[in-house]
Amino acid sequence: MARFIRTVLFLPPGVEQDEVTEDMILPGSNIVVGPYAGHSQIKEVEFVKSSAKAKDCPKDDKPEFAILGRSNVGKSSLINALVRKKEVALTSKKPGKTQLINHFLVNKSWYFVDLPGYGFAKAPDAAQMNWSTFTKGYFLNRETLVGVLLLIDASVPPQKIDLDCANWLGRKNIPMTFVFTKCDKMKVSKGRRPDENIRNFQELIRENYNKHPPWIMTSSVTGLGRDELLLHMSQLRNYWDQ
Repeated sequence: MARFIRTVLFLPPGVEQDEVTEDMILPGSNIVVGPYAGHSQIKEVEFVKSSAKAKDCPKDDKPEFAILGRSNVGKSSLINALVRKKEVALTSKKPGKTQLINHFLVNKSWYFVDLPGYGFAKAPDAAQMNWSTFTKGYFLNRETLVGVLLLIDASVPPQKIDLDCANWLGRKNIPMTFVFTKCDKMKVSKGRRPDENIRNFQELIRENYNKHPPWIMTSSVTGLGRDELLLHMSQLRNYWDQ
């Protein structure tokens, strides 16, 4: 897998390909750490508001990362693992519970934005219809959006709905990072291990991108990738902030 990673490295601002050394690559990812990486630990998190429309979101110009994923991908669990607080995101046994744009202020300086999951089967039809309308409106009109963390379930083979979402974001030139979840599940019912599913997903994605987006393996159970993902977000945020 290491050889595969090196062929599709994500170079952050301030780093040239010929400057990259092995110790600059974050473990379990294709992400190179550059000069903009800085303080990344989360000290405090505050829920600010839920918005039904993009125009109702906070207007204080703080940078933000939107977290997006198929229903049941482990989005709430990952948010809770990143901030190390339970119940920051609304964890529910019923997929599709998050149907608003939820802003959480981190360290009084930037936002996590918890977006509705797509592809949920048990939400009302109206809610399913509205996903594309108001979520796409958020992506296209949010100038403070630093990037999207697109969560992909590594315990199952690539799903068309994830590929469609990734390709839509790509066509709109919206920066994204693929965050592979459930990477602790080394034995899965579908017959393939997470690293095989990740490799297959990336092969499909590469057909549509000149530059491969950054990606990282995570587990909210073991904490895999937590600190690395926060460090990656810090360098994107600090570059955006300058």
